[in-house]
Amino acid sequence: MNVMESLEELKIRARKDPELRAKLIATKGSKQPVSDFCNVAAQAGVIIDMMDLVCAEDEAYTAMARSTNGGGENSPRLLGEADYHELFLMELEEE
Repeated sequence: MNVMESLEELKIRARKDPELRAKLIATKGSKQPVSDFCNVAAQAGVIIDMMDLVCAEDEAYTAMARSTNGGGENSPRLLGEADYHELFLMELEEE
């Protein structure tokens, strides 16, 4: 399963399990949010490797940067990153 599929599976489980949802949201305030997020996911039976998550975020950000004016010197500077962990938590918090 790739990172996006794993995140989708985790989201399905978190929507059905309020305790899991709360644990995932709590990682937002931890000292190591991504590592803790991946640990909570693993405890729920969804393996998300931290480096795979970070690499997927970097790849998405790079692709987005390239798509803005070719990604060259004159490209507008993009603010933020493609942070799947943060986006995931925002969706859970909104529900």
